[in-house]
Amino acid sequence: MAIESFEIISVPVADQERAKNFYQNVIGFTLVREEPMGPDMKWIQLSPKDCPTTIALVSWFDTMPPGGLQGVMINSNDLDHDVALLTSRGLAMTEIKQEPWGRYSMFSDPDGNGWILRQPLA
Repeated sequence: MAIESFEIISVPVADQERAKNFYQNVIGFTLVREEPMGPDMKWIQLSPKDCPTTIALVSWFDTMPPGGLQGVMINSNDLDHDVALLTSRGLAMTEIKQEPWGRYSMFSDPDGNGWILRQPLA
């Protein structure tokens, strides 16, 4: 196979503007692209700083209800700092736990999409 990476992860949301505000102002992602996509839709794409993989805030897939994305891992090189920062911004984070694959804490976006913030083993 010639597949070499993931580029865009679709995140199902009910309100694209609310979700954009959350991912920009709480999580700290950068807006990559925002443009009209039909009469009632927008293409909104964001990414962590210097990360080639992005997210798209989608509201048009009938089979992807808001909150239907669960368990996507995003990596941190300083989990304690990032959990403290996100908590200071009002985000409810789970207690940091240790597993054989690293330390992690979980959170949900306003639609209930579940994320895992992980610090891989050194």
